Amino acid sequence: MENITNLQKKVDFYKEVLNNTKNNRITWQQSLKKELTDLLKIYGDATKLDYKLEFKSTLENLEAVIFSLGAEFSGIEEEVSGEISRPLIKHNGSLIYQQLFNGKIMVAYNLPFIEKYGEQSPLRPIAIYRPEELKEAYILRHLETFVEEVAKWEDYDDDKPEPNQGIGFKMNLGPK
Repeated sequence: MENITNLQKKVDFYKEVLNNTKNNRITWQQSLKKELTDLLKIYGDATKLDYKLEFKSTLENLEAVIFSLGAEFSGIEEEVSGEISRPLIKHNGSLIYQQLFNGKIMVAYNLPFIEKYGEQSPLRPIAIYRPEELKEAYILRHLETFVEEVAKWEDYDDDKPEPNQGIGFKMNLGPK
């Protein structure tokens, strides 16, 4: 029989990964989900941000905690016929803490979008964490990033200069 030391290391690692998945799921259920909810509520209330917490739990061990800025009339209306028009709804964005298949937590956000006006941008990932890595300071930083990106979306302006773009006509005026 060949030496199986290398194979045994891989098998041991595989078993460790499976055990980590079980532990990650237990941590989510027993503490992390509530800690996330509590911290998001504390920060949302402290800043007087208009938000709501949503929970997705249609699949066990693939749950999500969602910090949503809700939806509202966009102020844009689609003419249906004559004097009849339909308001377009704006979804204001959301910060998502989603359990992955292995019990790790993916943090991502959706930018705002207006129905029937362009396309919704794809989910923007921030990071993936093992449950024990997800600390309060990170959660605060995630909220800061999310709110900053939503504000940029709301304040969209294509007239802003590109970064590192000097004044001029984009001509190379250096030595010949």
